[in-house]
Amino acid sequence: MSDLLAKCEVCGSLVDEEDLFCANCGTEASRSEDREDAREDTARLTTCNFQCQGCGASMSYDAREQGLRCPFCGSGDLEKKQDEKSLAPRRVVPFQIDRNQAESAMREWLGRGFWRPGKLAAEAAVVEMTPVYVPYWVFRAKTHTHWTADTSDTPSGARGDWYPLSGEHHEEYSGLLIGASGALTAGETAAIHPFDLGQGVPPEQVDLDNVTVERFSLQRKYARPIARQSLEQRVQQDVDQRYVPGRSRNIHANVRVESMSSEPVLLPVWIMAYRYQDKLYRFLVNGQTGKSAGQAPTALGKVLLVAGAVCLGALLLLMLIGAIAGS
Repeated sequence: MSDLLAKCEVCGSLVDEEDLFCANCGTEASRSEDREDAREDTARLTTCNFQCQGCGASMSYDAREQGLRCPFCGSGDLEKKQDEKSLAPRRVVPFQIDRNQAESAMREWLGRGFWRPGKLAAEAAVVEMTPVYVPYWVFRAKTHTHWTADTSDTPSGARGDWYPLSGEHHEEYSGLLIGASGALTAGETAAIHPFDLGQGVPPEQVDLDNVTVERFSLQRKYARPIARQSLEQRVQQDVDQRYVPGRSRNIHANVRVESMSSEPVLLPVWIMAYRYQDKLYRFLVNGQTGKSAGQAPTALGKVLLVAGAVCLGALLLLMLIGAIAGS
């Protein structure tokens, strides 16, 4: 899909071909003939729309659910919104992990880590556990890179420990995921990668009207610079790992990004809100692979114990040095 841009007729802000409304002033995007087909392909009517007054998440819920709670923060303070059109995904990756597997992954994860309370896995109470289709942008692009670096792999007869290298290469990158969630942080959406996008299916093959679907909160024009920055970081890593032999330093890569394109997708995530000692925490499980990440409390007693041990060790060392100096 090409990244075509236009300008809002009211405020002049950039508007993507897929945008239904201007993000700056809320004016409905123009419906010129060359944009009409793209807009019809990327808009879908969503019903049972809610916005959480606790965390601000905007989503459509399963119409059959009773006693709704926000899957992102566990809040029951949800405001009903009118039915409206929203950005439709090009692909949807179905769930492969069931509820029991997701909860087992959470309990196992909570039981790991020295700094966590010892009884955390057993005493954590699940407040909300919901399978959610979370929005992502998938980018692909070609890059042309000129680079310079120093390598520790010096040629025979060289006097120094480092030797300068330079080069250029062309690459094509695909499957670059940028989270478009309004409730999950960039770190959270990145922590449960990767997903096998090859298992994605057309949205009409998934019943999106009877599941929880978070709406796209990050528009493509804002996701694009994040994707570009991620590409540049990946290119620099490739230079270090693939093109510079031995150890490297002073890597400088001049990257030209070409033919960048993107598509909106929905990816499966189990979102859990659990309570421990009257405080809520969030936990995520990749609904396709089972990879997990989340928030966990820190055991204050262990922190104080380690800090005390360090202080005691430092005091004993000072006493030892004093005794040696006095003898």
